[in-house]
Amino acid sequence: MIIGVIGGSECSKEVYEMAVELGREIGRRGYLLICGGLGGVMEGVCKGSKMEGGVTIGVLPGNTKEEANSWVDIPIVTGMGVARNVIIIRTAEVVIALPGRYGTLSEIGFALNLGTPIVGLRTWEIEGIQKVNSPYEAVEVAIRLGRRGK
Repeated sequence: MIIGVIGGSECSKEVYEMAVELGREIGRRGYLLICGGLGGVMEGVCKGSKMEGGVTIGVLPGNTKEEANSWVDIPIVTGMGVARNVIIIRTAEVVIALPGRYGTLSEIGFALNLGTPIVGLRTWEIEGIQKVNSPYEAVEVAIRLGRRGK
């Protein structure tokens, strides 16, 4: 299963550590991780996944793979800016949303519109998001929702 994680490119230390733990849960269970491949939440979740031997995919907004954080295994260079958010949502079988700004909100909107199940961990309060309280619970719920298929 491919689990998408979305969240801000800038975040607090607390949110970054939560992203690392989320990534560790994904990696230790052997799931593929897809995200935007930049900093903040994306870096934290990739780092955590790699700590547990996971595989990470970063769908990059710019024109060069060098913009990916150092924990991305497979950089996908799109040159599409924020339009790359649709690729992340379409590829993921389930999405876990962490705190973020309007880019994260757009990804949430795409997921809800396209029928990709979405789990929320301290993110936007929107109907249709399965709210959870911890990285462990986020992965548990994501696995359950992702197995239902898109």
